[in-house]
Amino acid sequence: MKKILALFVLAIILFAPARADEGMWIPALIHKLNINDMQKTGLRLTAEDIYSINNSSLKDAVVHIGGCTAEMISPDGLMLTNHHCAFGDIQRHSSVEHDYLQNGFWARTKAEELPNPQKIARFLISTEEVTDKVLAEVTPGMSFEERNRKVSQVSARLEREATEGTHYQAQVRSFFESNKYFLFVYETFRDVRLVGVPPQALGKFGGDTDNWMWPRHTADFALYRVYTGPDGKPASYSKDNIPLKPRHFFPISLKGVQDSDYAMVIGYPGTTNRYRTSTEVQFTMDVTNSIRIDVREKKLEIIKAYMETGPRARIQYANKYAGSSNYYKYSIGQNQGLTDLNVIAKKQAFEDEFSKWVAASPARTAKYGKALEMIKGAYVDIEDETAQSYLMEALIQGPEIFMFAYRIRALYNLLEKPDENRERITQIAGNIEESLESYFKDYDAATDQKLAGRLMKLYADRTNTRFHPKFFNTIQSKFKGDFDKYASQMFSRTIFADQAKMSAFLKNPSKKVLDKDMAFLASGDVFDMLRLIGEETQKSAAQLEEGRHLLVAGMMEMQPDRVFYPDANSTMRLTYGTVGRYQPRDGVIYKETTTVQGYLEKEIPGDDEFDVPARMKELILARDFGRYADENGDLIACFISNNDITGGNSGSPVLNANGELIGCAFDGNWEAMSGDLAFEPEIQRTISVDIRFVLWVIDKYAGATHLINEMTIVE
Repeated sequence: MKKILALFVLAIILFAPARADEGMWIPALIHKLNINDMQKTGLRLTAEDIYSINNSSLKDAVVHIGGCTAEMISPDGLMLTNHHCAFGDIQRHSSVEHDYLQNGFWARTKAEELPNPQKIARFLISTEEVTDKVLAEVTPGMSFEERNRKVSQVSARLEREATEGTHYQAQVRSFFESNKYFLFVYETFRDVRLVGVPPQALGKFGGDTDNWMWPRHTADFALYRVYTGPDGKPASYSKDNIPLKPRHFFPISLKGVQDSDYAMVIGYPGTTNRYRTSTEVQFTMDVTNSIRIDVREKKLEIIKAYMETGPRARIQYANKYAGSSNYYKYSIGQNQGLTDLNVIAKKQAFEDEFSKWVAASPARTAKYGKALEMIKGAYVDIEDETAQSYLMEALIQGPEIFMFAYRIRALYNLLEKPDENRERITQIAGNIEESLESYFKDYDAATDQKLAGRLMKLYADRTNTRFHPKFFNTIQSKFKGDFDKYASQMFSRTIFADQAKMSAFLKNPSKKVLDKDMAFLASGDVFDMLRLIGEETQKSAAQLEEGRHLLVAGMMEMQPDRVFYPDANSTMRLTYGTVGRYQPRDGVIYKETTTVQGYLEKEIPGDDEFDVPARMKELILARDFGRYADENGDLIACFISNNDITGGNSGSPVLNANGELIGCAFDGNWEAMSGDLAFEPEIQRTISVDIRFVLWVIDKYAGATHLINEMTIVE
């Protein structure tokens, strides 16, 4: 009896109605789900102020920029996001002569702003639930596969109808494991220019050591400007384009933050999986995270060694290193958090309760009885999934040469009939030629060769021989298993490691050349193996998808009074809570703010993570903080709140009770890295750069006061 009672209490704790600080809510639904709770927490706005189709609202100032979020902060298209979200653009614009990573960049006029052809700024126009429309043609006798095909057909029709006669784009997205569907309409702008970024010593202060950590001291921000055609509509880059006039931009508050202040984040969180089972969490720990850690540890070691050889090398691989190291450390932290917080046992307890609820009714047994069995069954034999993860990490995302060589596969196929396909061959070869300069600018063949040798060996050691690409047989027979020796010969006998050779080939493409190219042949074997493994994993993936669908449908029926929020899926979400401290472990309490004094306390002169620029140090020592200081005369650097965010929220606006900008979210805390799988309300925190620190860097440090003058400042 005691055990049953304990499990019942645990289920209540785990799945009780969401607290104010938990949940990634769809803004279009807050008028009926959250607004009263939000106002009790301190919000002074209405639901219409936050999300409106007909009038300017907060959602109109929030921007999706690929893997991050940004926000409009002036009537002239000025946009704020994180430094690490802009890192790739900063790196691409940098050279030894113009090292914007090291020195920062500030456009003094609009003419000096730097274009980024691959950057887009996407604004949400509207959200509509279309579950009934999407499922209208789904019949009870359909298999799950047939159901999915019908859903795809209807969704495509709804997307076409929603954008007919407009320049908008539409997406129907599934929620709650394909139990609900929403239609999102967007407007996408394609001329986005870099305006200003602090030097890396400010914007990435603390580097990998401080990543995911609190207390934090970093000016993690960057400024862009969005441009439109002369008619105000989206257009590709042109000197004739004009700054966007946004439907809404955020006024900026200098009032600062205090413990228990209301805080709200609106952004585009990438992925959470909080409805996953204990079996799936175990797989994440043992396979996904462990393999990522295993491979990237070796990869980062090789890249780091090259970067330390000089400024050019540092600039070349800065973005690649940062991208790889971020989730390397995240995976370590998530495994630790899942273990420390006993997440698997908690999920198992709920699954036991779910099974009892299902078994108590023949109708429920018929409907949901196989849900957990289907999920568990998909993980009985995970050798295929393990090999797939190693293949992706070690060979496809490891050395660059295999992916680069495989890009030319379409051209190779056309060369089967060169006369017949002459026009298409010329077009594709020209497109590849145009990309060579940017690719080889950030590529070092010797480093990639080291990565290839080491990671091929690691893949061979970690996987069954039946998952080895065909050319591994050649390595064993002709090179006696020496992967480094094979890599050396492959790089000496390929056109894909040398820009001049690639350029010469593309001027006169020949199938014969590719038939003898070791890297091209190896890349074909790698991707052939990926397809073979994918065919095997797809069988269990379909079973897994159906099991998840049934489980979540059952959970929602089991808990009719619970207000469910959907997992993140890169659609706009809102989360609300308060600024506040937390206790990560016994005897330790972290307060809610840090000051720039931490720069001096952490300083290690000359260190690539903790060096403080002379000007920064001079200003801090002089306490030259101007109107950006708090009531004690200090300059707040960062603060924490209990908002519920994840990857993709980087750059999201943090707003006060009046909808004014108080910060820019950039990270989560180390103790709660389990948050994508299980929210922990007592310790999960969002780390944000204080907007006053952002303005101080722009104004006092960089002297870019003209940008401050564009903004609406609330004293």
